[in-house]
Amino acid sequence: MVMTYASISDLKANPASVILESLDYPIAIQKRNKTQAYVVGKDLFDLMVAQVEDAIDRQAIAETDFSKGEDFETVAKELGI
Repeated sequence: MVMTYASISDLKANPASVILESLDYPIAIQKRNKTQAYVVGKDLFDLMVAQVEDAIDRQAIAETDFSKGEDFETVAKELGI
């Protein structure tokens, strides 16, 4: 994945340009050559959130002891789904 960089000054001066550029690649916002934040486009952010949610769900399933014989509704309630 390609990542580009912008300074905080660039972000302040032209936020629309940085946001537009972040639609293709994440943008690292830097201050004195140290990354302070990242700007990511909506599609990439949505994908990252979906992957984190999937990982949480997989972990919950892996930790569930199905040998207890609990029905789905009970397990779903415990997981908050």
